[in-house]
Order: sequence, then C-alpha cells, then structure tokens
Amino acid sequence: MHMMIIRDYQKADWDSIERIHDRARKIELCLAGLSDAFLPLRVAAEREGLFDYPGLFVAEREEQVVGFTACTEDELAWLYVDPPSMRKGIGRSLAAHAMTQFPGIRYIEVLKGNNPAIALYKSLGFRATGIEKGNMPGNECYSVEVCTFSR
Repeated sequence: MHMMIIRDYQKADWDSIERIHDRARKIELCLAGLSDAFLPLRVAAEREGLFDYPGLFVAEREEQVVGFTACTEDELAWLYVDPPSMRKGIGRSLAAHAMTQFPGIRYIEVLKGNNPAIALYKSLGFRATGIEKGNMPGNECYSVEVCTFSR
C-alpha cells in the first residue's frame, strides 16, 4: 500500500488537477445525464471561483496528484479523484482532511444520479436533506437537480 499525502494546493499542481477534473467531471455529468454540460477546468475554475475557496487541497500518491478538493468554512464544494484511482479511499481522505481543517463544514450538494458520491457522503455522516433544482453554476444554460446533504 502506497502512502498518501494530503497537502495544500500549489501552482505547480495545475496540470494535474486540470487532468483529474476533466476526466472525473465527464463521469460525474454522465451519471447525472448531463454529458453535454461539460466545461474543462480552465473555464470552470474561473467561472466558479475555484481559487477563491479558502481550502484547496490535493492528494498525492507516489509523488503524483491523484485528487483534489475545495471548500469554504461550511461547504465541501469540489471533490474530484482521478478515475484510475477512484474507490481507493482518496475521496474519503480528501473529504475528511477538509472537514478537519474546516470543522464547520456542514453542507454538500451532489448532482442527482451521482450515486457513488452520495454513498461516500452518507458514509461520512451527512444526511440527505432534499433536492433542489436550478441552473448549473458556471454553465447556467443547463438545468440541474442536486441532492443536498448536511451534518
């Protein structure tokens, strides 16, 4: 088993998180029936203010970035793991790290249909609180349904 390190994002991580986001986001959107809504991270990061989040962390294994998360003081907002590394505890570790660094995290939204993420958040103690409908942040021409969770 290889050691995983979770650390603060550094500018040198950009290429890695861009690749991870673009691969994983396509899977997430496919699960939600929204494949056409894909935007690459170079667009989404600016539109959605990725670098404005007070918490931005990466997971590293064997000196390779394999996932990242971004959060505010009360919301876990981004969580992406490189598809070949999915289901190996990386997303769980990133979420747990964010919640340790920001103990006030109480809220998560997940695209309806993203059952792997829903199962992860439930296993971390979040409970479903409802479904909200609206426009996709950063790509507002798409309507979305999100499952809301709190703890």
